[in-house]
Amino acid sequence: MLEMEGPPDVSTLAHAEIGVLGLVLALTALGNGFVLWVLLLRKKHHAPMHLFMVNLCVADLVVALFQVLPQLVWDITEHFQGPDVLCRSVKYLQIVGMFASSYMIVAMTVDRHYAICSPLQAYRGGAPSRWNTPITVAWGLALVLSLPQVFIFSRSEVSPGVFECWGHFAEPWGLKAYVTWMTVAVFVLPALIITVCQVRIFREIHDNIYLNSGASELWPDAFPLPTDYSHPPPLPGVTKAMSKTVRMTLVIVLVYTICWSPFFIVQLWAAWDPNPPNQGATFTILMLLASLNSCTNPWIYTAFSNSVSRELLALLRCHTGSPRRGSLPDDSTTTHMSSNTKDSTY
Repeated sequence: MLEMEGPPDVSTLAHAEIGVLGLVLALTALGNGFVLWVLLLRKKHHAPMHLFMVNLCVADLVVALFQVLPQLVWDITEHFQGPDVLCRSVKYLQIVGMFASSYMIVAMTVDRHYAICSPLQAYRGGAPSRWNTPITVAWGLALVLSLPQVFIFSRSEVSPGVFECWGHFAEPWGLKAYVTWMTVAVFVLPALIITVCQVRIFREIHDNIYLNSGASELWPDAFPLPTDYSHPPPLPGVTKAMSKTVRMTLVIVLVYTICWSPFFIVQLWAAWDPNPPNQGATFTILMLLASLNSCTNPWIYTAFSNSVSRELLALLRCHTGSPRRGSLPDDSTTTHMSSNTKDSTY
């Protein structure tokens, strides 16, 4: 988290926070772990959206293991337990998970925007790329933009024999600048990019589907790149697959906004208000709400993917058979990805 202070005193609220964090940790780890397992088993049916979801699952697991788990341990022990290098590493990885999860959603939205609004450009050039550019950029930015954590946080003695992992700023305005920067970089800027892309996506869908203008340009978005352009795939399945993927992306974005906006509002309030009620029940609940986002992403994807939901159900029932590898035309994961990946495998 971004808090500058340690956990509150042991109380009913503190015990409730420990219980909620434990539940969030279990749901996030199990949900993302199961979905990631299913996706990695699909060695010959690597639909493009699977690639984004694999990386989103990894980012959410980073959130679970390096943001939720340390906070849970901190609440249980009441004080930070560990050397300075552990303090700096944990604080760095906490923000890496936040950046990666946020920017992966941005990458998914930008990719959909490129594939739907510029389908011909997305499919120009037949050679597939080894690396997916949006995903690589998302992870690169997450790793680089989290580096200030290493210099801000350190293991500090707050009282004789008592140490905490706290942030230190050279200037009085440092905390305000830090929290404001994090809010803009992790939430506000991604939200603006996502909003612009979604508006353009829905406008394009409206123009092509409801106004019947240029609908023929949309066929590449739902199917793998054909080897013979004189025989493109039939159009009837495009609308269903494309709209299903867009709906899934929109739901992920809405849940992300609902979960994270209260968190950043609270952070800004605590940083800019001289006397914020940062130990109150309302603040604590709003801070915990952000962690729920990492629980929801794998289940949203599973709900929109018929094949993945069936394979996950079989896995939970301890079926030992290999996952189905067939392509499902109504599966949101069969939609094609633009950018540098030109085929349906990764």
